[in-house]
Amino acid sequence: MKQIQEFISVRLVTFLLLGVAGLFGQTADPLSKAEDLYRHTDYQASLTLLQQSKLESGRAYFVAGQDQFMLGEYKKASLAFERACALEPANSVYALWLGRSYGRRAETASPFAAPKYAAKARTYFEKAVALDPGNQDALSDLFSYYLEAPGFLGGGYQKAERVAQQIAQRNPAEGHVAEAELAERRKEFDTAEEQLRRAIQAAPRQVGRVLDLARYLARHGQVQESEAAFDRAEQLAPNSPRVAFVRAQTYIEQKRNLAEARALLNRYLQSDLTPKDPPRAQAEKLLKKVSGA
Repeated sequence: MKQIQEFISVRLVTFLLLGVAGLFGQTADPLSKAEDLYRHTDYQASLTLLQQSKLESGRAYFVAGQDQFMLGEYKKASLAFERACALEPANSVYALWLGRSYGRRAETASPFAAPKYAAKARTYFEKAVALDPGNQDALSDLFSYYLEAPGFLGGGYQKAERVAQQIAQRNPAEGHVAEAELAERRKEFDTAEEQLRRAIQAAPRQVGRVLDLARYLARHGQVQESEAAFDRAEQLAPNSPRVAFVRAQTYIEQKRNLAEARALLNRYLQSDLTPKDPPRAQAEKLLKKVSGA
């Protein structure tokens, strides 16, 4: 009897200790919880938790900045990323997101303020690449900046070409996509299509490469081939939110298959999304645009 009582006592103590540890684990690391909320696109809940926790690490400011960015609060995002960078100045990812926030501020600012923010975006994209030349996202954003920005803001096709070569050294498929974008800008359409098809050959299982080709073909009036590419993307990634969004977006841009576009967007909005997917607000805006059409 005594042995049984001792056994029960040990089990009870162990259970209570595990329970306390579990509760402690749930509350002791609000930053990890905030990151999990961010990954599940609950940006406001993530931000609220961080604000209540009053954490002041670089990582905490970075997550808060991401939340603000996704909520469209680009000025607040840039301030948070600046604090993260000040605490961890060698962090390439923080510099990249600071550049992104200034890029969005440039897009939404007045014509007088936009150049200042665009220049800051370029500075931080370049810094992100300098800190980590292997940062693929930073290379991609820097390439897009050079491709899009006018010369007086530091853009230019020659600069974009150099970055495209850097991308290709690390990721051949992405390098072909970058070369295709450059070729399309230069109206070298045969070269652009060839590069997109070479990207698919380099990464045949990456649905994004097939979507790049589908959108390109649609832009250039090759509707049947575009539809075949979209069908292939569906086969590669059945029920993919991204495939649904991109196909709907293409239909709306071209004012065709609008009923199907609405169905695809509704399916998208009911999907479990990640921060890498287009924001729900963007899908809702497209849905509103096509409603009643």
